[in-house]
Amino acid sequence: MSKSELNRHASHPGPDQNTPVSTSPTFPTPRTSRTPRASREMRGLAVAALVLAALNLRPGVTSLGPVLEEVRDSLSMSGTLSGVLTSIPAACFALIGSTAPALARRYGAAGAIAVAGTVLTAGLALRPLAADPALFVALTALSLAGIAIANVLLPGVVKERFPNRVGAMTGLYSMALNVGASSAAAATVPLTEAFGGNWRYGLGAWSVLAAMAVPPWLALARRRRPPGAEPVAANNRHDPQNPEHPEHPQNPQLPSRVWLSRNRTAWALTAYFGLQASSAYIIIGWLPQIFRDAGLSAQTAGLLFSGTSLLGVPLSFALSAMAGKLRHQSGIAAAIGACGLAGFTGLWVDPAAAPWLWALLLGVANCSFPLALTMIGMRGRDGAAVVRLSGFVQGFGYLLSIPGPVVVGVLYDRSDGWRLPLAFILLLTLVQIAAGLLAGRNRQIG
Repeated sequence: MSKSELNRHASHPGPDQNTPVSTSPTFPTPRTSRTPRASREMRGLAVAALVLAALNLRPGVTSLGPVLEEVRDSLSMSGTLSGVLTSIPAACFALIGSTAPALARRYGAAGAIAVAGTVLTAGLALRPLAADPALFVALTALSLAGIAIANVLLPGVVKERFPNRVGAMTGLYSMALNVGASSAAAATVPLTEAFGGNWRYGLGAWSVLAAMAVPPWLALARRRRPPGAEPVAANNRHDPQNPEHPEHPQNPQLPSRVWLSRNRTAWALTAYFGLQASSAYIIIGWLPQIFRDAGLSAQTAGLLFSGTSLLGVPLSFALSAMAGKLRHQSGIAAAIGACGLAGFTGLWVDPAAAPWLWALLLGVANCSFPLALTMIGMRGRDGAAVVRLSGFVQGFGYLLSIPGPVVVGVLYDRSDGWRLPLAFILLLTLVQIAAGLLAGRNRQIG
């Protein structure tokens, strides 16, 4: 070996026993680096997009309850069909939401959410034009298809872009979700009255808010992730340095949909998610009617219902942040379920006796939704794993929730009152508490 070669060898020694070799996975370095200002702008854009998307996850549903009686009268809709209508959100979220992981792999999460927002806007704008129950139901399903995609993908976006702040960011967009839900519940009747008592304008107005959420997601879809964000495995799955690549020595063999179906914690989380969704959509679809049947005015019933969602604004953030710091969430799940039992029992005894207390208790019970989202985010090790788990839990969970509102509608029609339907709801709440105790255990999936 020549002297020059020896010098080069000395300057760049190869690995030996004294030279540590990095086994951490590497990812392609971006061709352009971002400045700290650009990083802050990207994070700010991601936060704005999350909040705007969350604001639109419920108005398409909660705006209907306060004017359901007017819609039923106008379209000659039976109580049983109304029960079916309140179950459509769960059906869409289960069937359409299960396609979200595949759409995210193909088009990216931001791009898929942008398309979902466009579909939601179209559905909300066209639904009030329906002249018969079948078309109204179909256009409701169209708008909910957009919500279904975002429902599944948002937990993965949080895990990908804010991997160290899952609890706080989940709480933030849960707060926004509750703001949107409570605003739609409280403002739909005043909007209807402002337009001469026409419920079609009161419902259609929410398409404007949905349209506002699309541009930020389009902007995110055109840009790369901010530095420091967790890499999306799907973008580099063919890179041998990627831990998901079959030839990588540290391939953790992330669970597929089939393997998740054999995981007890995944099924417990699915049962908890499904039962809380069933309870939530029963509240969304029927709580205003329960209060109206007890002699309260439509506007008061709408305000009471909005209170159940408005209470979730501060509680969602606090609860998610707290849950993210705890190893076990079983105690929180049990406490939330106990509030639900108390609230539904109060409605069973006398809805008009203490309506604000019952609404307060049911508002706390509704916080089982952000708790479920937080547990989904905590169980997956990265954005891709969370999306898979979210698709599994929400897909099967919403399927599980479908019969609840339908059964309530049938029991309401046949019993001509609320005692029997509420007894059924109390039974569901007891099972939900049991599922929450199992789902809240500290078990890592993936």
